[in-house]
Amino acid sequence: MNWQMSQNTCVLVHGNPETAAIWEGLDASLTRRGAEVVRLSPPGFGAALPADFTPDATSYCAWLIERLIEIRAERQDGQPIDIVGHDWGAGHVYRLAATRPDLLRSWSADIGGLLHPDYVWHDAAVAWMTPDLGEEIIESMVAMPLADRVAAYTGLGLEESIASDMAAAMDADMGRAILTLYRSSPEPVLQTLADDLAAADHGPGLLITASDDAYVSASLSGPVAERLGVEELVLDGQGHWWMVSDPETAAAGLVAFWSSLD
Repeated sequence: MNWQMSQNTCVLVHGNPETAAIWEGLDASLTRRGAEVVRLSPPGFGAALPADFTPDATSYCAWLIERLIEIRAERQDGQPIDIVGHDWGAGHVYRLAATRPDLLRSWSADIGGLLHPDYVWHDAAVAWMTPDLGEEIIESMVAMPLADRVAAYTGLGLEESIASDMAAAMDADMGRAILTLYRSSPEPVLQTLADDLAAADHGPGLLITASDDAYVSASLSGPVAERLGVEELVLDGQGHWWMVSDPETAAAGLVAFWSSLD
């Protein structure tokens, strides 16, 4: 294996309704392999949501660009960045790769089916996008007792420590971010993003496909990878939170991809 992980910064970006705690297992697995890992939390999702920040897809991409520029400036050796996005973090990474690939050595992201022309939003997303109904659902989520929120997350298969961190972060600001972000990205916007990414000189990419993802069908990822001309890492038997359920396999796959770039 020729690639030296110590020479590169691995940036992890999570999604909704998550916090950076979901990366604990993958962070540890990559660190054991010598990686320098940086976890970024989008505003409103485990990080403060500034009053003047509009939490839509365009603003999150601008935020990510700013953060990567800061990271590059902090690294005096100027070494490149390999970024990994999950859930809405993947959406931000796709938009980043379509607009500022010069900031990256490579990008990796899951839910690639999001960019397939046949993709339709899952039921929860449709509800959040619906005026009034979305507000009612968010209000009930914020008002739910903390213990009940923790139980809801552990019911999805998340470890209690991660579920507790996510449950504590669910507040009115996260709710506002959820509604604004989803409403900024109906299917036609996703298809424009797919077209922009396909037309861009986006650099080396990897689609991470969890075979049992309940939110985005794994069957849609292969055609997207083919269209973009990127590799696909299929994680058999894994669901939406593959980085929690099998971080070792995911880390090995990422390292193999990064190694192939040298």
